[in-house]
Amino acid sequence: MSTAKNTVLTAADELFRKKDPSAVDRWVAPGYIQHSALAADGPEALRGLVAALPDGFRYEGARVIADGDLVALHGTYHGFGPDPLVAFDVFRVDGDGRLVEHWDALTPLVADTASGRSQTDGPAGITEPGTTEANRALVAEFARKVLIGGDYSVLTDFISTETYHQHNPEAADGLDGFGAAAANWAAQGKNLVYRTVHKVIAEGEFVLLQSEGEFGVPVAYYDLFRVADGRIVEHWDVIAPVPAELPHANGLF
Repeated sequence: MSTAKNTVLTAADELFRKKDPSAVDRWVAPGYIQHSALAADGPEALRGLVAALPDGFRYEGARVIADGDLVALHGTYHGFGPDPLVAFDVFRVDGDGRLVEHWDALTPLVADTASGRSQTDGPAGITEPGTTEANRALVAEFARKVLIGGDYSVLTDFISTETYHQHNPEAADGLDGFGAAAANWAAQGKNLVYRTVHKVIAEGEFVLLQSEGEFGVPVAYYDLFRVADGRIVEHWDVIAPVPAELPHANGLF
């Protein structure tokens, strides 16, 4: 396990499972930069958030991806609000093993999905670490040509025609399922528009894109892809509206 991954998992356990505000002193840098819509800048705001967590709060982790100084968590928060929230959290870790920056996106848990899959189930372990850079390049090119460029004629150059497991709650499995969902969204005035990819975080067969665009309104896209044999075979995501105001001046990205 990478040092950064171990740091984030240990810090998250103390902060969000043990709900220990003093963990901020051990794991969070003084200049902690916050991009979340849920907290203000700095370690004291995080300390206040942890101290205010209700008794019923818990975090259910699904998968973890580490790429250099960035670590991404995918999981579900229970008790943060009236409904469970599926989330991606990205932390940047400095050379001293402290959390120095945080981004996230959250969306309500949906019980009945089009594919029958949950928003977080499926493979979780890193089994092909040697494929990281090839998979990063594949997904980055997919983002450039298809997501941003809108060239769906090359979709099968990137996504498997045989296996495409879908975890977006409104899309069924397979390319046909994605196409039907996209057509339905377009009919609602919610075209998938990607403007900028801000981060490509890769480890083994998993690649996470953090992007900015529109989905009827300005949104943050977090798309997690699993790659096998040179093709994308699975997809998880969170699409989060960009709020009009944030509790800090750092932006969501």
